[in-house]
Amino acid sequence: MKVTGEQPDPNTDKKANPVMEAIQQLGQTTVPTAESNIFCLSIIGQVEGHLVLPPQNKTTKYEHLIPQLVAAEQNQKIEGLLIVLNTVGGDVEAGLAIAEMISSLTKPTVTLVLGGGHSIGVPIAVSGNKSFIAESATMTIHPIRLNGLVIGVPQTFEYLDKMQERVVRFVTSHSNVTEEKFKELMFKTGELTRDIGTTVIGADAVKHGLIDAIGGLGAALQELNRLIEEKKQSKEAVLS
Repeated sequence: MKVTGEQPDPNTDKKANPVMEAIQQLGQTTVPTAESNIFCLSIIGQVEGHLVLPPQNKTTKYEHLIPQLVAAEQNQKIEGLLIVLNTVGGDVEAGLAIAEMISSLTKPTVTLVLGGGHSIGVPIAVSGNKSFIAESATMTIHPIRLNGLVIGVPQTFEYLDKMQERVVRFVTSHSNVTEEKFKELMFKTGELTRDIGTTVIGADAVKHGLIDAIGGLGAALQELNRLIEEKKQSKEAVLS
């Protein structure tokens, strides 16, 4: 029997079998490889900002999203962006930063709320050119909260008030909801246990003017393709 000092590589079988790797990583045997002109960005779980969340939390790190948005804006092959949300909220400043970046893109953007677009996910949900929400999806609107130690001085509450106004101003300027209605939903009592705020379901979000329309993936992609074609035609008209 020949003995060598080399140890077998446990990853050899994985590298040699891409089908098994695809099953383990993605739960499917084949992955679509066709190049698309649409970039899909998912915001799932909790938006992670300045503080690192525990490893068991499903998070979306804003420092990962920012370079993706920059790359999508610069890539000439990408003509539109689809933002898919199923988030419970998270860091306020990080969420606002993501929303501001999406709203400042020059390429057509469509947002789609699946499952939930809660808390700071609301500004992100309204940041695109057109917003959709699934009929069964929900959005929770509530005042800004702080976790941990709160310094009980007037400056702290003034800072919270200003940050809340930033959220209100962004949402009302990027959707059809009025400031009065949004604040009414935000400060409503009795809707949430031991708290204030409102949870709205898909149809109510559209009725209040928060989201543009009810629809799923098909409707969102159809609208995004329409916006892309509209932009192409306007560019051709300018050149001619």
